[in-house]
Amino acid sequence: MSLLRRIEKGTQQPTTPAGPAGPAGPAGPTPPTSRPTPAPSPLRDTYRDLKTRIQNKLIDELDPTMDVSRQDEVRRTIREMFENILAEERIVLSRAERERLFEQIVAEILGLGPLEPFLADPTVTEIMVNGPKNIYVERFGKIERTTASFESEEHLMRIIERIIAPLGRRIDESVPYQDARLPDGSRVNAIIPPLSLIGPVLTIRKFFKIPLTAEKLIELGSITPEAMEFLKACVHARLNIVVSGGTGTGKTTFLNVLSGYIPNDERIITIENAAELQLQQEHVVTLESRPPNIEGRGEVTIRDLVINSLRMRPDRIIVGECRGPEAFDMLQAMNTGHEGSMTTIHANSPRDALARLENMILMAGMDLPHRAIREQIASALDLIVQLERLRDGTRKVVSISAIEGMEGDIITMAEIFKFEIAGIENGKVIGRLRPTGIRPKFMDKIEAAGIHLPPTIFGIGERIRR
Repeated sequence: MSLLRRIEKGTQQPTTPAGPAGPAGPAGPTPPTSRPTPAPSPLRDTYRDLKTRIQNKLIDELDPTMDVSRQDEVRRTIREMFENILAEERIVLSRAERERLFEQIVAEILGLGPLEPFLADPTVTEIMVNGPKNIYVERFGKIERTTASFESEEHLMRIIERIIAPLGRRIDESVPYQDARLPDGSRVNAIIPPLSLIGPVLTIRKFFKIPLTAEKLIELGSITPEAMEFLKACVHARLNIVVSGGTGTGKTTFLNVLSGYIPNDERIITIENAAELQLQQEHVVTLESRPPNIEGRGEVTIRDLVINSLRMRPDRIIVGECRGPEAFDMLQAMNTGHEGSMTTIHANSPRDALARLENMILMAGMDLPHRAIREQIASALDLIVQLERLRDGTRKVVSISAIEGMEGDIITMAEIFKFEIAGIENGKVIGRLRPTGIRPKFMDKIEAAGIHLPPTIFGIGERIRR
């Protein structure tokens, strides 16, 4: 029997024989313990020691000047060294076990260790590590626990540092949390003790290796073809759009899809905390904010980048997320010749999005009356697209609302599309995004851009299927 097979069988320990009976009491001899404490598995420790020993030997023998970005060449080199070490130590493994051990060691040397299988799994959208022994993943909108784990807190910390170090950042007791990204654009957040009481915590929101398209969103039922055709016309007509939604509703993904409709001959500047947008146009400038260093200096905020971008001759400015004073400068840009700009915002409804924008402008230290702030918002924004994660885990566009202007001190909106829930069947929410029959006031802008939408897109001239 091979080593790994003996290790797996060795995890089930035989029951420890009962010891001698205790002293007799009033009710007779004490019965032996029925559930003895299992002894640690020496075979499991043997496998861990074998893996660690081979891994450390490989690291010692690898050329430190090797270009790790050339994955295929590095894997071939590690494969040759791995086979040589097994031959030298006369370790007998089956082909499947040998491949499994090799992949685990390669994941430790070049990748993210136990997380590599989940990063390669296209059905996993989020990875949540709660300390070294608890790894959860999200599939199809549902969270499930996995059997994978890290060996120790030190092992998990090595993986976290491997993610953060290439970005020129650090994480330790003085800076116990960090935002980062993987090379494919996936968003990473890490927080460690003393702030986390369960050990290092790592959260990875995966980004699709192949960006989602409008056709895929329609196929998934996130939006209807009519609504997407309307939004495409709005982007071409250079309307200012805010994508609103709660955490995990797919705002960045949807913003990326909308950005795909921007003509290829325009200069686009994207501004984000962690670069996630994957624009396919040729003339794209990507900017990323920077946190302060250990001395508290060198910070570059989203607001700093928005102000700087105005001097870079942009046709459109795309801010990954407005969450603070940068909202004021973003609205200023929309009002001063940078039409067609887009951003996202955390809010549970279009009306909440307007209230949040108002609060963020006040955060910028602007001592303006509320009416003046609302007038600026009403003149800058044209459209709010509201996303929601439904109870069955699906992400859908639930509202598309046009900003119509002001009535007194209130910003008026007209809902162009609204998601109507028909019921729940087998745990799935049944419904459809339907036009309300209202044509927005900015239709003249769309038509001035040479785009003529048929009345049927707004539910006019034909019977809406119920």
